[in-house]
Amino acid sequence: MTIAASPRTATHAVRKHEKYERLLAAAKSLPVLKVAVAYPCDAASLSAVFEAAELGLIKPILVGPSEKIQAVAKALNKDASALRIVEAPHSHAAAAAAVDLIRSGGAEALMKGSLHTDELMSAVVRREGGLRTIRRISHCFVMDVPGHEGPLIITDAAVNIAPTLEDKVHIVQNAIDLARALHIDPVRVAILSAMEIVNPKVPSTIEAAALCKMADRGQITGGILDGPLALDNAIDLGAARIKKIQSPVAGQANVLVVPDLEAGNLLAKSLTFLADADAAGIVLGARVPIILTSRADSNITRLASCAVASLVAEAQRTQLASPKV
Repeated sequence: MTIAASPRTATHAVRKHEKYERLLAAAKSLPVLKVAVAYPCDAASLSAVFEAAELGLIKPILVGPSEKIQAVAKALNKDASALRIVEAPHSHAAAAAAVDLIRSGGAEALMKGSLHTDELMSAVVRREGGLRTIRRISHCFVMDVPGHEGPLIITDAAVNIAPTLEDKVHIVQNAIDLARALHIDPVRVAILSAMEIVNPKVPSTIEAAALCKMADRGQITGGILDGPLALDNAIDLGAARIKKIQSPVAGQANVLVVPDLEAGNLLAKSLTFLADADAAGIVLGARVPIILTSRADSNITRLASCAVASLVAEAQRTQLASPKV
């Protein structure tokens, strides 16, 4: 019996990915990123590693059971002998060893293999020997949406379940720093809610107003904020005009800050499965960028995630090299 491809699968294979192609081109001009790959023990995660290495995006260090990794590589008709493998017996140990590798200076970025996200992030956020900084760790999707002019950043849809206002300050700043690393200028941040007016009965509208005032006072820097904004008047100029919203952000936001993880996850997956968008995933706020991929990701999405991490790492190197005033 022949099973027809889904409409998404059929169209996805032929459509262009201009936004991601630009990210890949920019990343290829940078030094090759040394990446610790935690437990790459299935075909999807390991094939993306090989392709990213062949494109010159990353220099991978594979962390996990060597026999299992080599068996997967053999099934892919790839030779893993040229790559460094750090032995770890199981997924928990691989996550811990990959984090230790970064702490020792052996790698500049972390990449999720075929282990669960919770396993990897537990090693990242552990209080002793993790990768925490003064920033709250948060996740961004860098989305390539067909018909939309530029990449669209959505945060946070994967790490912070019900972020507080204090958490959202870090989430917004991480997203702005990411946008600047991707050479997005200006960075227009829409703080999303169900409406565009401040309503005391809707907490997300109060937080949106507070975040905007914090940006006015220099507590959040590098971007232009507005909110609360509903999704339509955040990304569509026509909708913003109908609502008579005059703002440098309304209708042309390139960063969308959602109220909570559920809203962000629904938004990102709606775009992915209803609008044929791609969602490259990156975790920020740790010592190094963390490439967080999904088993459902296409190869171009996994490569774009590597490119995003490379651009973030370059921005961090530049910041460290800049003289302190």
